[in-house]
Amino acid sequence: MGTHVIKMPDIGEGIAEVELSVWHVKVGDLVVEDQVLADVMTDKAMVDIPSPVHGKVISLGGEPGEVMAVGSILISIEVEGAGNTKDVPAVAEPAKAAPPVAEAKPVQAPVESKPAAVVKAPQAPVAREASERPLASPAVRKHALDAGIQLRLVQGTGPAGRILHEDLEAYLRQGPATGASTANPYAERTDEHQIPVIGMRRKIAQRMQDATRRAAHFSYVEEIDVTALDELRVHLNEKHGATRGKLTLLPFIVRAMVVALRDFPQINARYDDEAQVITRLGAVHVGVATQSDVGLMVPVVRHAEARSLWGTAEEIARLANAARTGKASREELSGSTITLTSLGALGGIVSTPVLNLPEVAIVGVNRIVERPMVIKGQIVVRKMMNLSSSFDHRVVDGMDAAQFIQAIRGLLEQPASLFLE
Repeated sequence: MGTHVIKMPDIGEGIAEVELSVWHVKVGDLVVEDQVLADVMTDKAMVDIPSPVHGKVISLGGEPGEVMAVGSILISIEVEGAGNTKDVPAVAEPAKAAPPVAEAKPVQAPVESKPAAVVKAPQAPVAREASERPLASPAVRKHALDAGIQLRLVQGTGPAGRILHEDLEAYLRQGPATGASTANPYAERTDEHQIPVIGMRRKIAQRMQDATRRAAHFSYVEEIDVTALDELRVHLNEKHGATRGKLTLLPFIVRAMVVALRDFPQINARYDDEAQVITRLGAVHVGVATQSDVGLMVPVVRHAEARSLWGTAEEIARLANAARTGKASREELSGSTITLTSLGALGGIVSTPVLNLPEVAIVGVNRIVERPMVIKGQIVVRKMMNLSSSFDHRVVDGMDAAQFIQAIRGLLEQPASLFLE
């Protein structure tokens, strides 16, 4: 038997170190070739590290949240034959490892019989806010839905509090006696939960802090009558939805941004504040803020200026799915020139989105509400929506920002103008 050492790979783009986000294996696991061993986080994306060999995990080179240099030892695997090193002993002192996530690929090689599962002592349900979204994979969410379990009541034992399949099973074993429905709503609580800020959450925190520290943010809010736009969307879906796919409002807003930017090239730009250089771009690469289980990600619709409504809609859907399932590549998560962010039905009335540096503008979409409006002296019910957008005042003047949003407003309120050249 020999030892095969896997070192932290060179992911490219001059990256010298990455953060170890989560282990998918633990010491003693048998692994097969191409099985994902760990996820690491760069400045731009989560990257899977697969195994190049069959074998047994004998040591882990770090813990989740640890920043590791490229070329450092990530994991050691005992293999048949000589392995790829003579310097590492066949059995090493195991490092602490996070529990393997439930979605890890099943081991194909023969495995030793496993000891009986240890049943954990029942734990009281977690009291999360109704709007809080616990960390869990799509498979776990489906498991919970099928079992009628509210994820916000389940204690997660995975990395960063992620809920695993076994957590759902443990919750079911507790029965209704310990459920939230029987808990005293007025009982004093002394519980505390510490959640490490690692992986994507750490990157988001760093980027948001950096953006607010470096850029001179200012926001501009305008309401838009989207009644005609929504009627057009419904009409197009009824006529072409079965063959071309359904349209949301986002492709129309992207189209309006593309058309409006023709007159405001200073807003489709990146600002290098260290070099003191503004780069205006002809191509419109729209970042679409997308919520995933690991946090906010911004996949990029490249060359939005050259896409049709349905082409834009298809690309938004594809990228959102890739981001939510953790399959978005570094290229798909970088290179945007302006960002569009929307919380859909949770969009509220007004928001103050944070810039996605080095961009100088972000367009925020609030929810649509029906309101009485006065039109030509008559009170009528219209569908109204606010755009809450932020700009970097170091680059964009207030007048330019207002005129840009007003241009978008005119295009959306008269949707036929979106397609006039």
